[in-house]
Amino acid sequence: MLFLFLKYGLTAAVVVIVSEVAKRSDRLGALIASLPLVTVLVLVWLHVEDQPTTKVANHAWYTFWYVLPTLPLFLAFPWLLNRLGFWFALGSSVVFTAVLFGGYVLCLRRFGIELI
Repeated sequence: MLFLFLKYGLTAAVVVIVSEVAKRSDRLGALIASLPLVTVLVLVWLHVEDQPTTKVANHAWYTFWYVLPTLPLFLAFPWLLNRLGFWFALGSSVVFTAVLFGGYVLCLRRFGIELI
């Protein structure tokens, strides 16, 4: 049980640290947020919890493929933000990303990569 609290606490601390740094510096906050900190933590937790190496490797493999269609969100959101306001820009960016993801999944399927 103690391990579970440590796991949650450390993982939550990463999010809090990034948001606090971003308040002080846009660039440094974005740099830290762009690092795959959550993925690295998940890989560590999977390893510490004695998951098979195939599960750890698969997590890294699928994370790579899932990240790619989310990248346009980071261009669409700032472009929409000044035009539509925060909530509509965020919602539109999420919908845009979901549509891209659906097309991406269908495209990758043609190459034998099954994401869903």
